[in-house]
Amino acid sequence: MAGPQPKHPNDHDSASHLSLGTPPKQFLALDGIPILIHSLRAFAAVERVTSIYVAVRKPEIERVEAQVSEYGFTGKVHVVEGGDNRQESVAHALAAVPAGADDIILVHDAVRPLIDAATIERTIDAVREHGAAIVGLPAVDTIKQVERTAHGALITATLPRESIVQAQTPQGFRFELLQKAFAEATADGFVGTDEASVVERAGLSVAVVPGSQVNLKITQPGDLELAEFYLRQRAR
Repeated sequence: MAGPQPKHPNDHDSASHLSLGTPPKQFLALDGIPILIHSLRAFAAVERVTSIYVAVRKPEIERVEAQVSEYGFTGKVHVVEGGDNRQESVAHALAAVPAGADDIILVHDAVRPLIDAATIERTIDAVREHGAAIVGLPAVDTIKQVERTAHGALITATLPRESIVQAQTPQGFRFELLQKAFAEATADGFVGTDEASVVERAGLSVAVVPGSQVNLKITQPGDLELAEFYLRQRAR
Protein backbone atom coordinates (compact mmCIF):
# COMPACT_ATOMS: atom_id res chain seq x y z
CA MET A 1 0.00 0.00 0.00
CA ALA A 2 1.19 3.44 -0.43
CA GLY A 3 1.35 6.01 2.17
CA PRO A 4 2.92 9.23 1.10
CA GLN A 5 5.61 10.99 2.94
CA PRO A 6 6.25 14.36 1.24
CA LYS A 7 9.80 15.37 0.54
CA HIS A 8 8.93 18.79 1.87
CA PRO A 9 6.24 19.72 4.41
CA ASN A 10 4.04 21.32 1.76
CA ASP A 11 4.88 19.01 -1.12
CA HIS A 12 1.74 16.96 -1.74
CA ASP A 13 2.78 15.82 -5.23
CA SER A 14 4.22 12.67 -3.77
CA ALA A 15 3.07 9.24 -2.75
CA SER A 16 4.34 6.13 -1.10
CA HIS A 17 3.55 2.52 -1.61
CA LEU A 18 2.90 -0.35 0.69
CA SER A 19 2.85 -3.77 -0.88
CA LEU A 20 0.52 -6.14 0.89
CA GLY A 21 2.21 -9.40 1.59
CA THR A 22 0.55 -12.67 0.77
CA PRO A 23 1.81 -15.99 2.08
CA PRO A 24 4.73 -17.73 0.33
CA LYS A 25 3.88 -16.48 -3.17
CA GLN A 26 5.68 -13.20 -2.60
CA PHE A 27 8.87 -15.14 -1.87
CA LEU A 28 8.81 -17.18 -5.07
CA ALA A 29 11.60 -16.32 -7.51
CA LEU A 30 10.90 -14.57 -10.80
CA ASP A 31 13.99 -14.60 -13.00
CA GLY A 32 16.02 -15.47 -9.91
CA ILE A 33 14.70 -12.57 -7.83
CA PRO A 34 11.91 -12.71 -5.21
CA ILE A 35 8.56 -11.49 -6.55
CA LEU A 36 8.34 -8.97 -3.71
CA ILE A 37 11.62 -7.37 -4.78
CA HIS A 38 10.35 -6.88 -8.33
CA SER A 39 7.34 -5.03 -6.89
CA LEU A 40 9.49 -2.91 -4.61
CA ARG A 41 11.84 -1.99 -7.47
CA ALA A 42 8.92 -0.82 -9.60
CA PHE A 43 7.71 1.65 -6.98
CA ALA A 44 11.16 2.70 -5.79
CA ALA A 45 11.94 3.75 -9.38
CA VAL A 46 9.12 6.33 -9.33
CA GLU A 47 10.45 9.59 -7.93
CA ARG A 48 7.12 10.65 -6.47
CA VAL A 49 7.00 7.51 -4.33
CA THR A 50 8.84 8.74 -1.28
CA SER A 51 8.39 5.84 1.14
CA ILE A 52 7.28 2.23 0.96
CA TYR A 53 5.61 0.18 3.69
CA VAL A 54 5.46 -3.60 3.43
CA ALA A 55 2.87 -5.30 5.66
CA VAL A 56 3.63 -8.95 6.35
CA ARG A 57 2.67 -11.59 8.88
CA LYS A 58 4.77 -11.59 12.03
CA PRO A 59 6.67 -14.83 11.21
CA GLU A 60 7.73 -13.32 7.86
CA ILE A 61 9.03 -9.98 9.16
CA GLU A 62 12.63 -11.10 9.69
CA ARG A 63 12.79 -12.69 6.23
CA VAL A 64 11.40 -9.60 4.51
CA GLU A 65 13.71 -7.28 6.44
CA ALA A 66 16.67 -9.41 5.32
CA GLN A 67 15.55 -9.12 1.67
CA VAL A 68 15.04 -5.36 2.00
CA SER A 69 18.61 -5.06 3.26
CA GLU A 70 20.07 -7.50 0.72
CA TYR A 71 18.60 -5.64 -2.25
CA GLY A 72 19.50 -2.17 -1.01
CA PHE A 73 16.11 -0.78 0.04
CA THR A 74 17.06 0.11 3.61
CA GLY A 75 15.81 3.60 4.44
CA LYS A 76 13.05 3.85 1.85
CA VAL A 77 11.26 0.59 2.65
CA HIS A 78 9.69 -0.03 6.06
CA VAL A 79 8.40 -3.41 7.20
CA VAL A 80 5.34 -3.45 9.46
CA GLU A 81 3.35 -6.27 10.97
CA GLY A 82 0.21 -7.03 8.99
CA GLY A 83 -3.16 -8.22 10.19
CA ASP A 84 -5.39 -11.25 9.75
CA ASN A 85 -6.71 -9.97 6.42
CA ARG A 86 -5.94 -7.42 3.73
CA GLN A 87 -7.96 -4.64 5.36
CA GLU A 88 -6.24 -5.06 8.71
CA SER A 89 -2.84 -5.06 7.03
CA VAL A 90 -3.61 -1.81 5.23
CA ALA A 91 -4.91 -0.30 8.48
CA HIS A 92 -1.68 -1.22 10.27
CA ALA A 93 0.37 0.35 7.52
CA LEU A 94 -1.76 3.51 7.53
CA ALA A 95 -1.11 3.84 11.25
CA ALA A 96 2.64 3.70 10.57
CA VAL A 97 2.66 6.28 7.77
CA PRO A 98 3.51 9.85 8.83
CA ALA A 99 1.31 11.34 6.12
CA GLY A 100 -0.64 14.57 5.80
CA ALA A 101 -4.31 14.90 4.85
CA ASP A 102 -3.61 15.55 1.17
CA ASP A 103 -0.83 13.01 0.76
CA ILE A 104 -1.45 10.08 -1.54
CA ILE A 105 -1.54 6.46 -0.45
CA LEU A 106 -1.06 3.68 -3.02
CA VAL A 107 -1.96 0.11 -2.13
CA HIS A 108 -0.40 -2.64 -4.23
CA ASP A 109 -0.46 -6.44 -4.23
CA ALA A 110 3.07 -7.70 -3.63
CA VAL A 111 2.33 -10.51 -6.08
CA ARG A 112 1.83 -8.15 -9.03
CA PRO A 113 5.55 -7.77 -9.80
CA LEU A 114 5.23 -6.44 -13.35
CA ILE A 115 3.52 -3.14 -12.55
CA ASP A 116 5.17 -0.40 -14.65
CA ALA A 117 6.19 3.13 -13.75
CA ALA A 118 3.82 4.75 -16.25
CA THR A 119 0.77 3.10 -14.65
CA ILE A 120 1.94 4.12 -11.19
CA GLU A 121 2.36 7.71 -12.37
CA ARG A 122 -1.10 7.73 -13.99
CA THR A 123 -2.63 6.42 -10.79
CA ILE A 124 -1.02 9.19 -8.74
CA ASP A 125 -2.25 11.79 -11.24
CA ALA A 126 -5.79 10.36 -11.12
CA VAL A 127 -5.82 10.47 -7.31
CA ARG A 128 -4.68 14.08 -7.37
CA GLU A 129 -7.60 14.90 -9.65
CA HIS A 130 -10.36 12.70 -8.21
CA GLY A 131 -9.27 11.84 -4.68
CA ALA A 132 -9.43 8.08 -5.33
CA ALA A 133 -8.47 5.85 -8.25
CA ILE A 134 -7.71 2.22 -9.04
CA VAL A 135 -6.11 0.42 -11.94
CA GLY A 136 -8.73 -1.62 -13.81
CA LEU A 137 -8.75 -3.92 -16.82
CA PRO A 138 -11.80 -3.92 -19.12
CA ALA A 139 -13.67 -7.24 -19.12
CA VAL A 140 -13.14 -9.32 -22.27
CA ASP A 141 -15.28 -12.35 -21.47
CA THR A 142 -19.04 -12.25 -21.05
CA ILE A 143 -19.81 -11.80 -17.34
CA LYS A 144 -22.63 -13.78 -15.73
CA GLN A 145 -24.20 -12.98 -12.37
CA VAL A 146 -25.19 -16.19 -10.60
CA GLU A 147 -27.04 -17.48 -7.58
CA ARG A 148 -25.22 -20.23 -5.70
CA THR A 149 -27.18 -23.39 -4.98
CA ALA A 150 -26.47 -26.70 -3.29
CA HIS A 151 -25.92 -28.21 -6.73
CA GLY A 152 -23.82 -25.46 -8.29
CA ALA A 153 -24.98 -22.11 -9.62
CA LEU A 154 -27.80 -20.62 -11.66
CA ILE A 155 -27.41 -17.57 -13.91
CA THR A 156 -29.51 -14.62 -12.76
CA ALA A 157 -28.25 -11.95 -15.16
CA THR A 158 -25.78 -11.19 -17.94
CA LEU A 159 -23.79 -8.05 -17.18
CA PRO A 160 -22.81 -5.74 -20.06
CA ARG A 161 -19.04 -5.94 -20.55
CA GLU A 162 -18.76 -2.22 -21.24
CA SER A 163 -19.81 -1.52 -17.65
CA ILE A 164 -17.39 -4.01 -16.07
CA VAL A 165 -13.70 -3.73 -15.16
CA GLN A 166 -11.48 -6.21 -13.37
CA ALA A 167 -9.83 -4.45 -10.44
CA GLN A 168 -6.04 -4.47 -10.30
CA THR A 169 -3.57 -2.54 -8.19
CA PRO A 170 -2.24 -0.06 -7.32
CA GLN A 171 -5.30 1.50 -5.75
CA GLY A 172 -4.72 5.10 -4.69
CA PHE A 173 -6.40 7.53 -2.31
CA ARG A 174 -5.93 10.79 -0.50
CA PHE A 175 -4.66 9.83 2.94
CA GLU A 176 -7.43 11.52 4.93
CA LEU A 177 -10.13 10.07 2.68
CA LEU A 178 -8.86 6.50 3.06
CA GLN A 179 -8.25 6.88 6.78
CA LYS A 180 -11.80 8.10 7.37
CA ALA A 181 -13.36 5.35 5.23
CA PHE A 182 -11.36 2.70 7.11
CA ALA A 183 -12.38 4.12 10.47
CA GLU A 184 -16.06 3.98 9.48
CA ALA A 185 -15.71 0.42 8.20
CA THR A 186 -14.01 -0.71 11.41
CA ALA A 187 -16.71 0.91 13.54
CA ASP A 188 -19.41 -0.88 11.53
CA GLY A 189 -17.60 -4.23 11.35
CA PHE A 190 -17.41 -4.05 7.56
CA VAL A 191 -14.65 -5.90 5.70
CA GLY A 192 -14.27 -5.05 2.02
CA THR A 193 -12.72 -7.10 -0.74
CA ASP A 194 -10.31 -4.25 -1.53
CA GLU A 195 -9.66 -0.65 -0.51
CA ALA A 196 -11.92 0.74 -3.23
CA SER A 197 -14.89 -1.20 -1.83
CA VAL A 198 -14.33 0.43 1.56
CA VAL A 199 -14.16 3.89 0.00
CA GLU A 200 -17.20 3.20 -2.22
CA ARG A 201 -19.14 2.20 0.89
CA ALA A 202 -18.39 5.63 2.33
CA GLY A 203 -20.22 7.14 -0.64
CA LEU A 204 -17.14 8.37 -2.46
CA SER A 205 -16.41 8.07 -6.18
CA VAL A 206 -13.41 6.12 -7.41
CA ALA A 207 -11.85 6.75 -10.83
CA VAL A 208 -10.41 3.97 -13.01
CA VAL A 209 -6.98 4.05 -14.64
CA PRO A 210 -6.48 1.65 -17.59
CA GLY A 211 -4.63 -1.48 -16.57
CA SER A 212 -2.84 -4.20 -18.51
CA GLN A 213 -2.78 -7.98 -18.88
CA VAL A 214 0.92 -7.76 -18.00
CA ASN A 215 0.06 -6.47 -14.52
CA LEU A 216 -1.06 -9.97 -13.56
CA LYS A 217 -1.48 -11.31 -10.04
CA ILE A 218 0.60 -14.42 -9.47
CA THR A 219 -1.66 -16.93 -7.75
CA GLN A 220 -1.01 -20.20 -9.60
CA PRO A 221 2.11 -21.88 -11.06
CA GLY A 222 1.08 -21.02 -14.61
CA ASP A 223 0.98 -17.35 -13.66
CA LEU A 224 4.65 -17.45 -12.73
CA GLU A 225 5.57 -18.89 -16.13
CA LEU A 226 3.53 -16.19 -17.86
CA ALA A 227 5.20 -13.48 -15.76
CA GLU A 228 8.62 -14.81 -16.78
CA PHE A 229 7.55 -14.60 -20.43
CA TYR A 230 6.41 -10.98 -20.03
CA LEU A 231 9.61 -10.14 -18.17
CA ARG A 232 11.74 -11.51 -21.02
CA GLN A 233 9.69 -9.55 -23.57
CA ARG A 234 10.18 -6.38 -21.54
CA ALA A 235 13.94 -6.91 -21.45
CA ARG A 236 14.23 -7.02 -25.26
